[in-house]
Amino acid sequence: MSKVSVLVVDDAPFIRDLVKKGLRSQFPGIRLEDAVDGRKAQQLLTRERFDLILCDWEMPEMSGLELLTWCRAHETLKTIPFIMVTSRGDKENVVQAIQSGVSDFIGKPFTNEQLTNKVRKALSRAGKLEALVASAPTRSVITGTGNDSLAALTSGRSDVKVAAPAPAPAPAPAPAAPSLGLPSPATAAAKPVVSAAKPGAASGRGQGQLRLSIGTMACVIKGLSLKEAALVVRRSESLPQVLESAVLDLEQGEGGEVARLNGYLHAVAALEPRPDSDWLQLTFRFVDRDPQKLDYLSRLIARGTAQKHFTPGA
Repeated sequence: MSKVSVLVVDDAPFIRDLVKKGLRSQFPGIRLEDAVDGRKAQQLLTRERFDLILCDWEMPEMSGLELLTWCRAHETLKTIPFIMVTSRGDKENVVQAIQSGVSDFIGKPFTNEQLTNKVRKALSRAGKLEALVASAPTRSVITGTGNDSLAALTSGRSDVKVAAPAPAPAPAPAPAAPSLGLPSPATAAAKPVVSAAKPGAASGRGQGQLRLSIGTMACVIKGLSLKEAALVVRRSESLPQVLESAVLDLEQGEGGEVARLNGYLHAVAALEPRPDSDWLQLTFRFVDRDPQKLDYLSRLIARGTAQKHFTPGA
């Protein structure tokens, strides 16, 4: 019996590795190939047979939507399950993909469990799951601290230990929060989803939203470069995890231009020099290779430097 084959298409190496290692940890018998954009995927699809396509939306050369349209126009490819992996959750984008024949969506950031559930569902509909599951050894599911990105990168090895985050200390009188343009913990309760303050607030710094598996957090951009962003967020009950994949939504300027930047948390640290710090500083590393996003970042850095919204070259 031939192996079940999956094609992973994404211009970010980190995301491709995350997807492949996550699938290998759950489906040891699976065959995986990858492509850096739609053009490379076309070449593979014309030469090899695949049972499922996992594809990013925003890529250089050819977007995921263009690849989807191309596949649905070919007799031998039009029935292949096609899952769009994207940070685009707007209604018009979803409708456009559905009209083009998409099979399912996975929103960024995603957990390893969400990824494998979507793949399992797609392969089940295609009649390919039974043979794939039969080849997988019986194993317990790793739940740990919820850091599925780290579990995927380590292929779920039990010898990799991750320290659980310490519980938040009981509320106590604390000095005034730094002037970051975000609500003070004393006046705003911690919630899984926090709306970001609009650009142009009194803080005079760039702001945005960081989408994590635990929810959406308002953030202030303390530093920005083409490689990474230094962010400040208010501490909540659930702490962000190092190596966790995330999406940074940046909105800047009077036109409200928005960019969705994919990446992962490279570092998490307390902003204040005390154990009950109300604020965290995060280093968010970009993984996108899309020229349009790099161009947007360049313009955003130049604009932020001129307006002194953040420190360039972080």
